[in-house]
Amino acid sequence: MSENDKHQSMEAGEIARFLSYIVLLLTSVFLFVSAGHIPSSMFETLGAGAFPRFVFGTIILVGFIAIVDSLRKIPRDAWSRFGANTLYWIKSRFLVILCFGVFVSYLLVLPVLGFSVASFAFVLAIQLLLMPRSAVTILIAVFVALAFSFGLNALFADVFNVFLPRGDLFHG
Repeated sequence: MSENDKHQSMEAGEIARFLSYIVLLLTSVFLFVSAGHIPSSMFETLGAGAFPRFVFGTIILVGFIAIVDSLRKIPRDAWSRFGANTLYWIKSRFLVILCFGVFVSYLLVLPVLGFSVASFAFVLAIQLLLMPRSAVTILIAVFVALAFSFGLNALFADVFNVFLPRGDLFHG
């Protein structure tokens, strides 16, 4: 990697940090406002939302400072190169992004399919994405997925008496 590429990579990283600060700031503002709507009991002087509002208010303040500092570090011409650098970054981390997408899908289908079925599909899908594929490794992947989905469900139910989500599709 040349010195110019390193410099452009640093600029792209700083822009990405700036954008993440914006997202963090907006999320904190939303949560700050939401914390004001937490119902309070008559025994609380400050109210139930006082501590969360203090925390999110602090995060908002730190977010503003981080945004100003980040803007100060970004050269004016860096914004035009950010798109190409972002596309390269996404291509170079395609597998990570794909695994994250599978994880998000798992979280979305978990309430519908239940722990056992959703976890089996998730663990099997991740293994098939990441491992070399042969008949033996696929068979091992199926057994691992069974153990970490239905096996964990049986362990929690029978040994710990903790029942994992069953899912609306099968028991709704």
